[in-house]
Amino acid sequence: MAYTHTNSKGNTYILHSRETTLKNGRKQTIYFFAKEEKEGALNAVPNGYEVAESRNGLPVLKKA
Repeated sequence: MAYTHTNSKGNTYILHSRETTLKNGRKQTIYFFAKEEKEGALNAVPNGYEVAESRNGLPVLKKA
């Protein structure tokens, strides 16, 4: 089951990850929240991160 977060406005978001290639050729994993479950949904928050909310209520991952 995918990790979900309900923000202060009552909207539910699902945590996802995707590996991208930067311009210099290095690969980096990005984490993002979406309203619908898509490919790459995660079951838990990655180690060393915690969920916080931006000013407008969108969930974001912050390093702990």
